[in-house]
Amino acid sequence: MGFRVIKTAIAALAAIYTAFLFGVDNSLSAGILAILGIDTTRKRSIQTVFARFMASILGLILASLLFEFIGFHIWVLAVYILLAYPLLARTGLKDGIITGSVIVFHLFARGEVTTNAILTELELLVIGLGWASVLNLAYMPKENHTLFALRAATENGFSDIFGHLAKHLRNPDSIWGGEEVLATGAAIEEGMEVSQRARENRLIPQDEPWQLYFQMRRQQLESIQLMMESVAFVSRHVPQAELIAVLFDRLMVDVKSEYYEGETERMLSELERSFRGLPLPETRDEFETRSALFQLSRELRRFLGIASREKKRKATSAQTIIQ
Repeated sequence: MGFRVIKTAIAALAAIYTAFLFGVDNSLSAGILAILGIDTTRKRSIQTVFARFMASILGLILASLLFEFIGFHIWVLAVYILLAYPLLARTGLKDGIITGSVIVFHLFARGEVTTNAILTELELLVIGLGWASVLNLAYMPKENHTLFALRAATENGFSDIFGHLAKHLRNPDSIWGGEEVLATGAAIEEGMEVSQRARENRLIPQDEPWQLYFQMRRQQLESIQLMMESVAFVSRHVPQAELIAVLFDRLMVDVKSEYYEGETERMLSELERSFRGLPLPETRDEFETRSALFQLSRELRRFLGIASREKKRKATSAQTIIQ
């Protein structure tokens, strides 16, 4: 049973008892409003509670006018829906459409538009949404454990991919299904979603380090996919392919490191210099292989450049914290 379910139960129970203790009519409705007010993050809960409260106020005003001038007929509720829903959507209060409808239907069930009826609905709103806000702001589950697991899955996936690329460069006849790419991409996208939730749970807006991390990995995965296209064109074993395979061997370890040391980039620079010193290819097959390896080296440099830029941001952040 998820923690959100537990929070919902507590909020509903607290709202019902509070409304009952204050003598508010139809106290069960406060529980329904509390259930509607529970959300997944602190930031979103503040936004949606505000939207639900304002939408309910506008709905009460519109419904009161309709009921007073037309009457308490069932078909008037359809008129309310036709008018209120587009209005709330255009004013940015679409998250409050359901909550507003609960209040309006409750007012319709009373069969009268009086000051006491309006105040009762407002009291139910304040109590129900108030308890939902208290539970939302009081505690949200920490995402660190999930984020560390997704980071490990991403880095292990990168390492496995580099291992397969190195194997293909050494043996172009080897076969690989590429399932690690799909699994790693899924881990990165889930990491983006979870890190966004972690950011929205901070009441004071600030950069979320995990978002920066998974954004970096998303860019690097795009680079890896381009590397795979270049590797696919290597149809025979050549000495230069072995040199790049050595780089992939090193990346299998480096990708799991906390720091960017730059050794792989230095090795790549030496490899590119050796490429420029090679004689021109003599056959079409040799030309295509050489071209694919050259493109592969360029994409490797882009991959390493992304990691280098990310390290600089981390260093800057750490220095700021120390100061």
